[in-house]
Amino acid sequence: MYTDAELIAGCKKGDRTMQKALYDTYAPRLMVVCLRYADGEEAQDILQEAMVKAFKGLENFRGESHLYYWLKRITINTALNSLRGKINLLTVSGKEAQGIEKEWDAIDEFEFGELIEMIQSLPSGCRTVFNLYVIEGFKHEEIAEQLGVSVGTSKSQLSRAKLLLQEKLKREELRSHG
Repeated sequence: MYTDAELIAGCKKGDRTMQKALYDTYAPRLMVVCLRYADGEEAQDILQEAMVKAFKGLENFRGESHLYYWLKRITINTALNSLRGKINLLTVSGKEAQGIEKEWDAIDEFEFGELIEMIQSLPSGCRTVFNLYVIEGFKHEEIAEQLGVSVGTSKSQLSRAKLLLQEKLKREELRSHG
């Protein structure tokens, strides 16, 4: 097991062993990030493209954050670039958005894999905004800027995602308890 400093130094020198070690160390966690934005082969493509960008940009890594967070940022940006133009952003009426926050605690009863599958099943716009807001912690203003949409569209996509997930959670809960 190598330290991040050893991995970075080795990769900067073009050492294939260190490049493989860096990839093997971080690819599984980064794949989870990719799977939140895409599925199957598309997620794998995003991961590969992100890792290529990371290796090329490693000279610019200043060490101001943990290596994983730098790689995660590259991965998220790569996923967003890949999705740009593919995501469908819909508006949600105020009536649909009402009550979405209720029963959100039901999430605690589900396995991580089940939740990822539910998130992956969301329409692309909802999935992307949900991931950026709920999981990555971006504000609506940042999401709107990254996706080239209005703040209202970002908020409506999040509301729609929560509504759809709430419906899926209820169906799963009924299926497992009923």
